[in-house]
Amino acid sequence: MIEFPFEEIIPLCAAFGTVLDDTAVDRLQRYGNLLLAWNEKMNLTAITEPREVLFKHFYDCLLLLKHTALTPNSRVIDVGTGAGFPGMVLKIVRPDLQVTLLDGLNKRLIFLNAVLEDIGLTAETIHLRAEEAGRDSRYREQFDLATARAVARLPVLCEYCLPFVKKGGVFVAMKGASAAEEAAAAGNALRLLGGGKPHLVTETLTGEEQRAFILVKKISQTPPKYPRSGGKIAKSAL
Repeated sequence: MIEFPFEEIIPLCAAFGTVLDDTAVDRLQRYGNLLLAWNEKMNLTAITEPREVLFKHFYDCLLLLKHTALTPNSRVIDVGTGAGFPGMVLKIVRPDLQVTLLDGLNKRLIFLNAVLEDIGLTAETIHLRAEEAGRDSRYREQFDLATARAVARLPVLCEYCLPFVKKGGVFVAMKGASAAEEAAAAGNALRLLGGGKPHLVTETLTGEEQRAFILVKKISQTPPKYPRSGGKIAKSAL
């Protein structure tokens, strides 16, 4: 079994009130090993060095907890979850959260269900495109938090994610160096979809590499005509 140096991030997480107890560390360790094992037969991550997985996947996702006040049993949807970042990490460290992992590629969900079975946790996995799920009454405006990492530029991502968020909830986009530019370009999309003014915060992952979080509060309901079809979203961002 590959050992990840959790001792390096435990105090960093504790500084913002997130405790990595023995159970969470064991589950993250097993998740990381499954990630790297499955990655040999399917494309889940380009990051494979253990310390980089620790910081650029696990710690990266945990920083989201620093900037969101998620009460017990909050409903969270990870849109375009991929290998489970950030949704799986949030579920492991906050088992009380009701997490939904959404992806349009079923083989990724097969991997995530295998992880959930191995670590003994339950989360909802949904094989749908985001625009389809966003029009489904089971998911539309049902979540306290919608989040996505490295899925699309923010004007597009807003239309994929904001329909899931209930009024008063939050949408958090995890971004890189282009975050400020994307936030500036998303003003019209946010206005049309019921989002408030974006709030941008940055954090250092390791070395000089940074993660930006764009936080948007849902201030009004999303009009019924959104989200549009995937083709229209891709062709003409709001």
